[in-house]
Amino acid sequence: MKPRSLVFDLFGDYLRYRGGEVRLRGLVALMDCFDIPESTVRVVAARMRKEGWLDSSREGRETVYALTDASWRLLDEGRERIFGRARGPWDGQWHMVIYSVPEADRALREQLRKELSWLGFGLLSASVWISPHDRIAQVRESFADHPSVRIDALHARSEGTAADRDMATRSWDLTALNKEYGELLDRYRPRLAGYRAGEMRGRDALVERMRLVHDYRMFPFRDPDLPPELLPEGWVGRQAHELFLEAHGLLRVEAEAYVDEVVGGGTGA
Repeated sequence: MKPRSLVFDLFGDYLRYRGGEVRLRGLVALMDCFDIPESTVRVVAARMRKEGWLDSSREGRETVYALTDASWRLLDEGRERIFGRARGPWDGQWHMVIYSVPEADRALREQLRKELSWLGFGLLSASVWISPHDRIAQVRESFADHPSVRIDALHARSEGTAADRDMATRSWDLTALNKEYGELLDRYRPRLAGYRAGEMRGRDALVERMRLVHDYRMFPFRDPDLPPELLPEGWVGRQAHELFLEAHGLLRVEAEAYVDEVVGGGTGA
C-alpha cells in the first residue's frame, strides 16, 4: 500500500468523520501501523498540501492537516462508487459519449479517459464510450472548464439482448474482472468467521480494514456495474461487493476505536 493512498484512505474512512483534520503526530502514529516512517509521512503530507489536496495550519508548535474542498469532493465521489451499486431494472437504453480533444492536449485526453472509466463507461470503439447508466452530466461537469474538449452525447437502444451482450463484451474485459473478483472472495471469505467473532482488535482491525479497502477500491474503476442481463454466466462481482460491505462493517467498531485512541474521539460513519 503506497503512503499517498494510505493517507487518502485514512481521511476517507476515518478522519473525514472527525472534523476532516488531523495533527501531524496523529497522522504519523496511524501511518506507523503500516510501517511508514515519519520522514515519509512528512514528505507525503507536504506534497499533498502543495498539490491542493490538504490545507495546513499551526496549533502552537503542532502542524494540523485538513481536507480541502477538492478532497472532500473526491472522497464523496469515491465513496459513492466504492460502496454504491445501481438499483432497479435497466431500461435497455445505452448512454454514449463521443469526444474530441485536440492532439496538443494529450494529457487532457488521458484525464478524460480516466474520468469516463471511473464513471463506469466502457470503450466501444475509438473515442466512443458507452454506459447503461446516465452519467453524461457528470462527464460534462468535470470538463466544463476545458473548452477544447468537445463532448457529444447520444442515448440509444441496440437491436436486442444479443447485441447488448456483444457490446458489453467488447467494451469491458469482464472475464478478467470476474476472475479477480473470485480471487478476492477466495482471500477474504475464509476470514469472515474471525471478523464475526471479533478476533481482530485495535490496531490489527485498523490494518485489516485498510487492507480490505486497498484490495477492493480499484474494482469500481473497472467494474461498470452492469445490469444482470449484460453479465456473463457465473458472475461473482455482486458476491464480492456484498462480502466487502460485510467485512468492512464487521471491522468498523474496533478500527474506529483505535483511530480515536490515537487521534481523539469523533463520530464515525
